[in-house]
Amino acid sequence: MTRFRSALAPLAIALAGLTAVPQPAWAAPPKPVPSVAGPRQEAAPAAACAPAVKQATEDARLNTLFTTYGNDNSRLDDWTGADGTYSVRLPGGKELWIFSDTFLGQVNPDGSRPPVVEEGGTTVFLNNSFAVERGGRLSTIHDGTPAEPEAVMPPRDGNHWYWAGDATVAGGIVEVTYQEYERFGPGAWDWRWHRNVVARFAPGRLDQPISVRDLPSGHGVSWASAILRDGDYTYVYGVEDLGSPKYMHIARVRGHSLLGTWEFRTADGTWSRNEADSARIMSGVANEYSVTRVGSGYVLITHDTTEALSPNIVAYSACSPAGPFTGKQHVYTTPETGGNIFTYNAHAHPDVAGTGLVVSYNVNSFVNTDHYRDVSIYRPRFLDVTFE
Repeated sequence: MTRFRSALAPLAIALAGLTAVPQPAWAAPPKPVPSVAGPRQEAAPAAACAPAVKQATEDARLNTLFTTYGNDNSRLDDWTGADGTYSVRLPGGKELWIFSDTFLGQVNPDGSRPPVVEEGGTTVFLNNSFAVERGGRLSTIHDGTPAEPEAVMPPRDGNHWYWAGDATVAGGIVEVTYQEYERFGPGAWDWRWHRNVVARFAPGRLDQPISVRDLPSGHGVSWASAILRDGDYTYVYGVEDLGSPKYMHIARVRGHSLLGTWEFRTADGTWSRNEADSARIMSGVANEYSVTRVGSGYVLITHDTTEALSPNIVAYSACSPAGPFTGKQHVYTTPETGGNIFTYNAHAHPDVAGTGLVVSYNVNSFVNTDHYRDVSIYRPRFLDVTFE
């Protein structure tokens, strides 16, 4: 049975100290979102090579592309909304868009969608999917059949599922990081993060992986937040999610493939092959963020998790891909935030063409019926961020 995350209301109400609304028994748990903040941190001085944020504007091309595609009913087994929203350039120039929780189906003329199959409707819900962009056109990729779609990264059984992380291409093979979650009891909160894996896909057949390999998972760090290829190394950024705070961790692998020998950034600024030595680099990052080379420096883009359910996207800078990341700058305040609606997990897409550095963020609602009432809620938004 497809696991459908019916609402994030229980999480929000629990954070407010109120009584949670029960979830359906088959509902998947909510993905981590910005949490109640601890004490506000002082902004650190900017790095010497830090680019200054000039402005952030809506990316009309990408917002229109996903709106038009999501509303097109020419196929009824394709994308109408999702979160996660990572991307990687495929060999040959196509852009692969990588999504976590995904709605497939039709959009009604009034901009609503039918309920999910588990609630008696026709909308299919998958925990992960792909879309490929070529020449300004999108196509959805899922496993299974048009009549019975399945996730591209299928669960091993009914008590496990995968949410997508960042990706890279090595030797012509797409390597996508995934976090596996598991349910261990009947209660609404009887679930937990289990492990990190990398799924390898052939660019010509993206509907199912050719192999799945374990990644380091022994010390509570989700190694899926961001990937950066820089010089001789591929850097992998993770999050140690304690609710509040959330901590950045950094690892690296020589070369392009994540299957190599991992080294972890330590508290004294060296590298160790022992995952237990991985240090908390900084707090305030979201579960998904990005580190991108901009000019002579490196820019970290993230939702601000030093604030409760923050609408603010911020940037930090460093002179090295391993930090330290300092000089907190405001990038954008998401206009959708308010009432039932919240935004989360902003990060950059350096391979995607825009008038600046393309950044996406996710939009969601604490009220399940909002996802049916208005399809535009559960879709990514795109920005172009420019620097001085």
